Amino acid sequence: MYEVVCATTNPAKIQAILRAFSEIFGEASCHIASVDVESGVPEQPFGSHETRTGARQRVINARQACPQADFWVAIEAGIDDDSTFSWVVIENAQQRGEARSATLPLPAVILEKVRAGEALGPVMSAWTGIDEVGRKEGAIGVFTGGKLTRSSVYHQAVILALSPFHNAIYR
Repeated sequence: MYEVVCATTNPAKIQAILRAFSEIFGEASCHIASVDVESGVPEQPFGSHETRTGARQRVINARQACPQADFWVAIEAGIDDDSTFSWVVIENAQQRGEARSATLPLPAVILEKVRAGEALGPVMSAWTGIDEVGRKEGAIGVFTGGKLTRSSVYHQAVILALSPFHNAIYR
């Protein structure tokens, strides 16, 4: 059984990681643990570089906190080109996999507040009235009418980032 450490306590992210690892390695093949670690970037990262840096730093910090694990996984959400997206970084002792998620264009009313210094999650919670919406369906769920959720989009990116770990062509 693989020990997988999620560098987050966010239920939407943990659900995506668990689902993806179960699909790739088999049901009940992984034990998922969660650790709250710093990203080293602002609460609301801007741009692909800053967002990926946050995910990489979370993996580094998770490895330091739980060095005995088989995998360390981080998902960092950011804003780029007026859209929200995330970077997924996965490492084991030998290699790293990274993938960027799909993007969701954000309305001007939301972007205005985020550009003024507020993080997307609290802005969305205030706008929708949904407490901690970022730990649930997220902006993605709100703006797609539930057709996609934060977790479902993360799930796809986790599957992509796992590609180097189960396909021999990457080795």
